[in-house]
Amino acid sequence: MLDPIELQVIAGALGAACEEMGVVLIRSAHSSNIKERRDASTALFDPAGEMVMQAEHIPVHLGAMPAAVAAVRGEHHREGVSWVLNDPFAGGTHLPDITVITPAFAAGGELIGFAASRAHHADVGAEVPGSMPADSTSLADEGVVISPRVLDERALEELSASMRQPRERRADLRAQLAANAVGVERLRELAARLGVEGLREATAAVLDYSERRTRACLAELRDGERACEDVLEAREGDLRLRCTARVQHDRLELDFTGSAAQHAGNLNCPLAVTFSACLFALRVLTDPDIPPSAGAFRPLRLVVPEGSLLNARPGAAVAAGNVETSSRVADLVLRAFGHAQGQGTMNNLTLGDERFSYYETLGGGQGAAADRDGPSGVHVAMSNTMNTPIEALEREFPLRVTEYALRRGSGGAGHRHGGDGVVRELEALRDMTYSLIAERRRHAPRGAAGGHDGTPGRDLLDGKPIPGKSTGRLRAGQRLRIETPGGGGFGDA
Repeated sequence: MLDPIELQVIAGALGAACEEMGVVLIRSAHSSNIKERRDASTALFDPAGEMVMQAEHIPVHLGAMPAAVAAVRGEHHREGVSWVLNDPFAGGTHLPDITVITPAFAAGGELIGFAASRAHHADVGAEVPGSMPADSTSLADEGVVISPRVLDERALEELSASMRQPRERRADLRAQLAANAVGVERLRELAARLGVEGLREATAAVLDYSERRTRACLAELRDGERACEDVLEAREGDLRLRCTARVQHDRLELDFTGSAAQHAGNLNCPLAVTFSACLFALRVLTDPDIPPSAGAFRPLRLVVPEGSLLNARPGAAVAAGNVETSSRVADLVLRAFGHAQGQGTMNNLTLGDERFSYYETLGGGQGAAADRDGPSGVHVAMSNTMNTPIEALEREFPLRVTEYALRRGSGGAGHRHGGDGVVRELEALRDMTYSLIAERRRHAPRGAAGGHDGTPGRDLLDGKPIPGKSTGRLRAGQRLRIETPGGGGFGDA
């Protein structure tokens, strides 16, 4: 049994190892999406596949990563042999998010855990450059599907050759392998210091500690049932989402019965993504300082009907589900508990041709809280990335940034104001394809406790409005303008 000081030291060591993995990945990567925007995540797992610690990276990656490790846990593992996957129905989220998993062995050859990294690659071979089509109707439309396989030199060559900018794809995959190598080494060092059995007991103690802390926070919430409804803005009309949250003592059940059926487009979520969004909401409702391990998830139970938008069947298109529907699920759960809504979208923009692929998500306004205004121009909820700096963007891509500013006054008024969105206007310097996947264009982020709603987002091509989900051509000299939503206000003004 670890004493409290030993427990904190071990939790700190595991957390530091995950953060170090992230630094190696970001500094080794070649694509701007990883090295500038930091659209990548890292975590460590025990031999049973339970997540013992994660870095504070991308929520939609991390909550879903246990499914990736579960997909390869039963394989025959050898030292130095890593696995790779992106299949949303076999441990992935959406196809651009590629996960690499490396087993860790102690000096005696015993399996002591896994190191895992997930990164959003700028292209995975879809017809549309950037592999984030707004109009996909099946998984096959969205790029190369990687079922769990060994990531050796042959696989590196095969996979990268099937995607645009293969040298960049290879380099980014090698960066993930390098990050995992650091995680493996740190697990080995802990096993050498504590012994294999001591490491097992220590990681189990961290899991149990996270569970106890989470249950204590849930026990402080009022028992009972809370319900909330919201919509996703599909091209053909609104799709309803419904959540009933049930708190009973130190347990939380989230029931999504009544939500829309599986979508003919790409707003579908594999169950792992829905689970990930719920885990994010759980951390917001409890204490973000609780060690982010699988133990914190034990008090949570989900009810998600199979074949619904939030538990799609294999083969469904999911490009937007990972980024937009996950954001709405987090909105839905938090609003059921009285929170004002943030922008509720990642404002996904891809631009490219056969020579380059550019992808980024854009920040917006966060919802206000009872004791403070919402921050402006931040990546809200399921995203935790940075922007692409203008200098890097203009150096690497045939683009010019003509405006980048806060969208003043877009946050909802109230006793506490919602945060403002941003304006990002890009001029194409040569012909290219664009794809836009955004939400909160028809429906505003909601305020709470009497606070006003935020301002919906809007998108313009050469000054003319375009749909929030659209694909098309940009000619040299044309300008694409994205105005992101503001967050909802809190309390009467």
